[in-house]
Amino acid sequence: MNELAGTSSSPKVMDMATAVSRFVAGGSVVAIEGFTAFICFAAAHEIIRQGKKDLTLVRMTPDLVYDQMVAAGVARKMVFSYLGNPGVGNLHCIRRAVEKGIPQPLELEEYSHFGMVGRYIAGASKLPFFPLRSYTATDLPKANPDIKFLHNPYGEDEIAVVPPINPDVAFLHAQRADAQGNTQLWGLLGMQKEVAFAAKKVVIVVEEIVAEDIIRRDPNRTLIPGLVVDAVVVEPYGAHPSYVQGYYDRDNTAYLEWDKMSRDQASTEAWLQEWVYGVPDRGVYLEKLGKERLATLAPGELWADGVNYGRYA
Repeated sequence: MNELAGTSSSPKVMDMATAVSRFVAGGSVVAIEGFTAFICFAAAHEIIRQGKKDLTLVRMTPDLVYDQMVAAGVARKMVFSYLGNPGVGNLHCIRRAVEKGIPQPLELEEYSHFGMVGRYIAGASKLPFFPLRSYTATDLPKANPDIKFLHNPYGEDEIAVVPPINPDVAFLHAQRADAQGNTQLWGLLGMQKEVAFAAKKVVIVVEEIVAEDIIRRDPNRTLIPGLVVDAVVVEPYGAHPSYVQGYYDRDNTAYLEWDKMSRDQASTEAWLQEWVYGVPDRGVYLEKLGKERLATLAPGELWADGVNYGRYA
């Protein structure tokens, strides 16, 4: 992390415990986004530790991060598209909650990937709905009454629409930001920008805080402007076991281990006790994970070329 003079005085910079306490209330609609990469497990674990309840969890691909939150009993409902342990198989905790009500019942609201994309875009753009054709001749609208069909005013057909979504709070991971929350990402971006503009409150979690001058020198990488950011949390390896381009790779072993361990509620609860409740913060989690394990996730180097943006006043 770059140590910056004045960073600590920025009202937006805080630790994860403070951000969760301040922005996540019981019954909140919470989005922890990131498409394969940038999935903020650190935020999910702190939400679990603080015992938040009755949350609606919103995410395009609820993989391990929401399986763990559901297993901990923090969720009442999940709004999602794809559901699974990517490249491995089922999410056993979510399945137990839906089929058996263990540890508590879970309501599902399902869309296609593009349906969730449309909901985020509509939420970010303050639109009443988003039109899309991908629900034609499918059964998903029968399972989800919020997918509706309207007459096309420019033609003779009907078109599917989905409602906007505006989460109460979004936790979005990125490589770096300045103390005001101007946030730079590169790699597999997913819907991070749209979620930031759709959410009522935005917590940016970064690998490091950098000087404003560094952000200004590479403006096209600034995906999320500070004007929509409410908090900035510095949490190195905060997305583990997912990855952050250029900082660490995906921990595939963790995804395989979760598949085996999460098949049983007792072993799942033991894992939560050891890796979430039993550690006070992410720093202790990383110490427990160990330097050797983290070293296996080193991303290597493949630097981008610099460009001349020209001189600015």
